[in-house]
Amino acid sequence: MTGEKVKLLGNWASPSALRIHWALKLKGIEYDYQEEDLPNKSPLLLQYNPVHKKIPVLVHNGKPIAESLVILEYIEETWKHNPLLPEDPYERAKVRFWAKFVDDKCVPGIFGTFVKVGEEQQKIAKEARENLKILEGELGKKHFFGD
Repeated sequence: MTGEKVKLLGNWASPSALRIHWALKLKGIEYDYQEEDLPNKSPLLLQYNPVHKKIPVLVHNGKPIAESLVILEYIEETWKHNPLLPEDPYERAKVRFWAKFVDDKCVPGIFGTFVKVGEEQQKIAKEARENLKILEGELGKKHFFGD
């Protein structure tokens, strides 16, 4: 789709923004990237995501899409080449389950190890390791879910 303008508003430390970056790269979509300073949100971010005022935001031909899972669905539906999800509905459901598992269990635990201290830190680090082992067991030798 030539002549399209795609922009991603993100932050280097955001797993949600990184997943959009990876999806665009895997799809081969050219895009501009704007790094957001989260404590000092840009006028563009506030304009394109006035409800939540957070990243990531994908802007496609001037139209903003917010929330990483919504953005991923939009990318998959808009650019059909190099599918991110398996064709089989059951396999797609499994991928979505594990993506939610990562969001709900892995990411908070990993980030928690950096912000907690003492016993709290030890507890959350243990939980993070256990959840990552579960994920690793599911992935096995696959590069991606659905392989």
